[in-house]
Amino acid sequence: MKGIVDRFEGEFVVIEINGVTKDFARSEVDSAVEPGDSVILIDGKWVTDDDETKSRVGVIKELMKDVWED
Repeated sequence: MKGIVDRFEGEFVVIEINGVTKDFARSEVDSAVEPGDSVILIDGKWVTDDDETKSRVGVIKELMKDVWED
């Protein structure tokens, strides 16, 4: 299962999965995960998917560049 970390709220981490946000206990998420990271569930723990996060950041930067160039 894959998702994107939306935000941290107290003891919970809000992760968007297929367009739907769900709350997970911080204990279910690796401590290195940050908001905006793409994550993948491995052996019951959400960890950062570094390749997917870098790809997503690149796409967002290109979109932002296009918006400000017009």
